[in-house]
Amino acid sequence: MAQRSLRRRLVRFAQVGHHRRAVLIEAVAWLLVARLSLIFVSFPRLARRLGTLVAPADARALRAKASDKQAQARVAEEVGWAVTRAARHVPFNAVCLPQAMAARIMLKRRGVDSVLHFGARIGKDKIGRDKIGQDKPIDAHAWLDAAGVEVTGYPVADTYAEIACFV
Repeated sequence: MAQRSLRRRLVRFAQVGHHRRAVLIEAVAWLLVARLSLIFVSFPRLARRLGTLVAPADARALRAKASDKQAQARVAEEVGWAVTRAARHVPFNAVCLPQAMAARIMLKRRGVDSVLHFGARIGKDKIGRDKIGQDKPIDAHAWLDAAGVEVTGYPVADTYAEIACFV
């Protein structure tokens, strides 16, 4: 059964065009780098590499999010496709933050500005009470957009409040 699944994945990978295959391989590499960075590098040190931390309403964040350059939008769509697809198949946990980090790096290498958003909500117990002070009091989420494209981490639940972003 596992062999059949692996064989099917390899066949599907081989059917993807050369360019898209290269972007997928790049996405896997950057997802691994992002995941290892999150494990071994302190977040304050990592944050300095993510860009400039600004408030969500900052003009730079709004400008990068709303770009209307079609060529950059196509690149952002392709990177988003590759990162989200690769994240489903890597043998490690590649959730929202590693995906956003990997896509941000890939877009930066291609000259496309992006905005990495952070949101949070207070966790609730089964009957809707706040779980402050318990194991997981805050649920966090990261998402990325560029050139008017929702690259990774979408859709964002309306229960998340954006608290900061990197431009």
